Amino acid sequence: LDHFERKRKREARQVHKTSQIARNTIGLKAKMFAKKRYQEKATMKKTLAMHAERTNKHKADAPVAEGAVPAYLLEREATARAKVLSNTIKQKRKEKAGKWDVPLPKVRPIAEDEMFRVVRSGKRKTKQWKRLVTKVTFVGPGFTRKPPKYERFIRPMALRFTKAHVTHPELKCTFHLDIISVKKNPNGPMYSSMGVITKGTIIEVNVSELGLVTPAGKVIWGKYAQVTNNPENDGCINGVLLV
Repeated sequence: LDHFERKRKREARQVHKTSQIARNTIGLKAKMFAKKRYQEKATMKKTLAMHAERTNKHKADAPVAEGAVPAYLLEREATARAKVLSNTIKQKRKEKAGKWDVPLPKVRPIAEDEMFRVVRSGKRKTKQWKRLVTKVTFVGPGFTRKPPKYERFIRPMALRFTKAHVTHPELKCTFHLDIISVKKNPNGPMYSSMGVITKGTIIEVNVSELGLVTPAGKVIWGKYAQVTNNPENDGCINGVLLV
């Protein structure tokens, strides 16, 4: 009557039960079930691939051989295989997991009433479907507003920013950099897609002028930074570079 033993056995039987359902379902239910299983398997494969370690060859410090070494062995270096994780793989893994060691891990959630102001429209000012964004936003260089008749979310020109003051935590220097995009707003994906910048937002900045390079020697163009102030109150965006 051990609870954990029974639980283990139930979980072991679950595989057979799932397979029986897959065999017996027909029609639309079968299609939906197959799609769900496919997604689960794909996620599992991605997770496994993400955590797999690659093998690489590196120079081994071989012990000095006794006596003379033949001429054809003089230039040869012994190599040893080792399991290592390169910086790029670590970076990609972090990006996929979406977990960064950010300066502000928790921020205050912002209510919709605080984020948007209702704009009355129509001849008699009775329509209330428009919203004015009260926070700082970022829109790309090629952005064109929709005609006022169709524009649901209005992003005021005065609250659109294109640059940010970003501090490099290791260099202890602050740079005035161009914003490339808004990666993630902690208040939700809708605000991320609209480019709303609040405290704790992850933005991508152009760091080409800092001269940062990858281990392979390529110039790094974009890097993520987290906003550490309330831009709508301060009139500027301050952030810390995520390194």
